[in-house]
Amino acid sequence: MARRFLVFQHTPWEDPGSLLLKAARKNNVKLKIIKVWQQVIPDPVSYDALIVLGGSPNVNQEQQYPFLRREKEVIRSSIAEDRPYLGFCLGHQLLADIMGARVAPNFCSSVGFIEGYLTHDGREHPLFEGLPKRLPFFKWHGQAVQEPLPTKFVLLATSTDCQVEAFSIRSRPHIVGVQFDNHAASPENVASWLERDGKWLASLRDRDIIPSKIMADADKFSSKVSQEFELFFENFINMIY
Repeated sequence: MARRFLVFQHTPWEDPGSLLLKAARKNNVKLKIIKVWQQVIPDPVSYDALIVLGGSPNVNQEQQYPFLRREKEVIRSSIAEDRPYLGFCLGHQLLADIMGARVAPNFCSSVGFIEGYLTHDGREHPLFEGLPKRLPFFKWHGQAVQEPLPTKFVLLATSTDCQVEAFSIRSRPHIVGVQFDNHAASPENVASWLERDGKWLASLRDRDIIPSKIMADADKFSSKVSQEFELFFENFINMIY
């Protein structure tokens, strides 16, 4: 019997990505993708897990993006029901905001591939079982979860670009957020993001964005990121079943 995961997508080009779609097929997971800016956001009660992707909004931009109000209500209800949750980028920030952490502009824009590091707790967490303590992260954000974290948060990963790259909730390892977008780190997805999110990239003032360098890194890390994401997703499933 296929597992059913509900997926919230926030912008047209930031879809589940080829690596998440591939991992879902391999593990007999059916993804119900809701484009929250144009579709009714359903209650996830009949789904096995909730996945929330990244996107253009900031967590506090409810006036500019009215769907955030309903989305936050649904996420809050889902967490109260202890439903497994996996948030990427904005999905990570929404979880943090709902659970009492502060989300604000990061000390730098983080775009492209960087090296991330698992903390001691991250190396012990079932989501990262079998993965190396140093990992390539595909990054695409200007906002970030801020420290100090509430005591119920467990910091799982960090980097020189961002202090809170991943966290889970204490005693609830199946509720987790990651700031990186490795689900969409394939070269074809990276090329699409570079093309379609050019306006945001052009607005960044703290670093030069060199598309050719980002694409070269996407090719360089393609095999490694694909293999590691497949294990990452299998680990998430194994926490649920």
